[in-house]
Amino acid sequence: MEMALAINGGGREGNKQQNQMDGGKYVRYTPEQVEALERVYMECPKPSSLRRQQLVRDCPILSNIDPKQIKVWFQNRRCREKQRKEASRLQTVNRKLSAMNKLLMEENDRLQKQVSQLVYENGYMKHQLHTVSATTTDTSCESVVVSGQQQQKNPTPQQSRRDANSPAGLLAIAEETLAEFLSKATGTSVDWVQMIGMKPGPDSIGIVAVSRNTKGVAARACGLVSLEPTKAAEILKDRLSWYRDCRCLDVLSVIPTTNGGTIELIYMQTYAPTTLATARDFWTLRYTSSLEDGSLVICERSLTSSTGGPAGPPSSAFVRAEMLPSGFLIRPCDGGGSMIHIVDHVDLDAWSVPEVLQPLYKSSKIVAQKITSAALRHIRQIAQELSGEVQYCGGRQPAVLRTFSQRLCRGFNDAVNGFPDDGWTVLGNDGMDDVTITINTSPNKFMGSQYQASACYPNYGVGVMCAKASMLLQNVPPALLVRFLREHRSEWADYAVDAYSAASLRNSAFAIPCARASGLPSGQVILPLANTIENEECLEVVRIEPHPLAAEDIPYTHDMYLLQLCSGVDENAVGACAQLVFAPIDESFADDVHLLPSGFRIISLDSRVDGPAPTRTLDLASTLEVGNNNVRQGGADSSAYNLRSVLTIAFQFTFESHFQDSVAAMARQYVRSVVSSVQRVAMAIAPNRLSSFDGPKSLPGSPEALTLARWICRSYRVHTGAELLRLDSLIGDAVLKQLWQHPDAIFCCSLKSNVSPVFTFGNQAGLDMLETTLVALQDIMLDKVLDEAGRNMLCSEFGKIMLQGYAYLPGGMCVSSMGRPISYDQAIAWRVINDDEANHCLAMMFLNWSFV
Repeated sequence: MEMALAINGGGREGNKQQNQMDGGKYVRYTPEQVEALERVYMECPKPSSLRRQQLVRDCPILSNIDPKQIKVWFQNRRCREKQRKEASRLQTVNRKLSAMNKLLMEENDRLQKQVSQLVYENGYMKHQLHTVSATTTDTSCESVVVSGQQQQKNPTPQQSRRDANSPAGLLAIAEETLAEFLSKATGTSVDWVQMIGMKPGPDSIGIVAVSRNTKGVAARACGLVSLEPTKAAEILKDRLSWYRDCRCLDVLSVIPTTNGGTIELIYMQTYAPTTLATARDFWTLRYTSSLEDGSLVICERSLTSSTGGPAGPPSSAFVRAEMLPSGFLIRPCDGGGSMIHIVDHVDLDAWSVPEVLQPLYKSSKIVAQKITSAALRHIRQIAQELSGEVQYCGGRQPAVLRTFSQRLCRGFNDAVNGFPDDGWTVLGNDGMDDVTITINTSPNKFMGSQYQASACYPNYGVGVMCAKASMLLQNVPPALLVRFLREHRSEWADYAVDAYSAASLRNSAFAIPCARASGLPSGQVILPLANTIENEECLEVVRIEPHPLAAEDIPYTHDMYLLQLCSGVDENAVGACAQLVFAPIDESFADDVHLLPSGFRIISLDSRVDGPAPTRTLDLASTLEVGNNNVRQGGADSSAYNLRSVLTIAFQFTFESHFQDSVAAMARQYVRSVVSSVQRVAMAIAPNRLSSFDGPKSLPGSPEALTLARWICRSYRVHTGAELLRLDSLIGDAVLKQLWQHPDAIFCCSLKSNVSPVFTFGNQAGLDMLETTLVALQDIMLDKVLDEAGRNMLCSEFGKIMLQGYAYLPGGMCVSSMGRPISYDQAIAWRVINDDEANHCLAMMFLNWSFV
């Protein structure tokens, strides 16, 4: 009995110890147990309770561990992983800040040297002025003679005679280029002016500056990238991958140097930005070398009669431009990464183009945007892609998406320039020279491309036709116009022409293009694919949805798809070039899809003094832009915004030989209609036109705006018992003004049976929320904005709204006209009744909305 009691007592003591281990706060795991748990963690970092219990049953070495302790282990493991990632992120930010601090200190030293030089020059000029005023004529003559004698004693050093065609002579040119480039990148040989808005920081592109009072045009940038110097140099030397205006770059000769560097002789061709100018080419020497501190240098300059060197290839269709010492200085950073200094200095021979276009070739800001900043953005984009910081939708690899963007730009540039050596020939006009028609029936459509035309366009017939035109615009911001063209395609596009372009992708194209009358309304849905890190460029798929008006139109309608590239839509961004390029694609959208791009390019010719507010709405009718905050007052503002820009339009079509004349007639007519639509839009959104509207105007197809505002507010008060607006006075248009400026998004929707509700009115916040205009708002249906939960909730509450007059809807999600997700805390819907107590429309207010 005692033995039994002892045994039972020992068992109770063992159970007590086991319970203490199971319920305690700390358990010491063996290496085998940790290894088993780590394997599970790699598969599922947050296993469910059933999964943890199954783990205990299936793994014998974990059988003595309570599932609660396993839950604690996984919690701690996730916490350690989160702390590790946060520590790594903070280390990266600290490294960036340290490198940026070093960069700013160097920039501060450079500016101090520049200030000292200016102070010295200022004192010297004062001394000279005092000396001239105090001297006599005889003394001046004597000083001139003495000065001439001194110059003879100390002659200006001239370049020693050398054989520039020999490797030693080329190396001498390369070393001179290196010295001049370094003086521009880190010294004061060029008067640099920092561009407005380019603030340095760990997540910014870097410091960007442009030249002032120097030969040609120049831009300079410096920034930090998380790539090693050799990898960064490899990317930057591949100019075709990031310089969108580069047509071809041929390395004709590579010469190794005695110091371990290389000298390359390069011939490069660049596209003209518009049909009104001639393309440029460059014949340069590129020198790659290493400095004593481990930095890599890639510098380049043109070989001319003054520099010496072998003569470059002839250029019949190009104007030979000059590249002054330019290049890349890549410094390694402590802890990894590189600090990159970029200098682009060119003389584009501005006098060879029409006077109105000369600002395009004299603008350092355009060089900064299209070359200098583009290189820095491209290499930062690749660095973030390699580190996994950039997320893309659709399962596409980043390299594939970049290739799509490059192909769209390259195809559009080829269409705009129409080089004869690509096979383009000009057709005769129809008595008017406003639209240029070119055709290409060559089997090698693209110079230097990796594919043949027969393989690229298997179902396109015998050739490609391009209709293009250029026009000057006055007081139209490029970003604003491109945004409107992108968001409101139905304002300028023809569904029948889009259908003809899409039919080219199928086995049987239309025999006679545009045989049916157009006028078929259509909508669009923008599906984003990728954005660059600075959001200056976005790649997207556009689905065009026709809305047939009659049953007989249904067989002729189907959804179509476009691959679209949009850039330069930020009004506050540095630079003055915006473009919208698109190409039809089929539903499969393969990686090697054939692209025939068309589109618009708008380049500013003048630097603006002041611009529109960032919150300005794209309102064609300028309706309801009231009050001192929304309307540009007087002529002072219009004079401050004196902007000229050049618009280039190019549309490409396929054709069969026996339909060439009909396709050409269609193309001319279509481009002219697009030009007319763009002119109408440009007149409507020009700032000087906005200033001519001093008050609200009536909306088309609706009652007087003031009356509608009064109905909305009165109905809200009748149904809910609360006031929508806080009005001190009801005199004049106070109701309309306060409704228009209400901070929450307020809309009115149609109330028609058997028809989806369509927006008929929106205040300023509502238009900003949907990213649209009052005119285009009337083409947006309510069910396209609300998500499924919002539509179901509105349908379930609709009877209550019609019976009670209003209903409160819970917060949720919706999407703008550009496809951006929007969250809101709550929505209120109420019936709007007119003076006859009849239902007029449905009003909705979204509270505390924001873009996600």
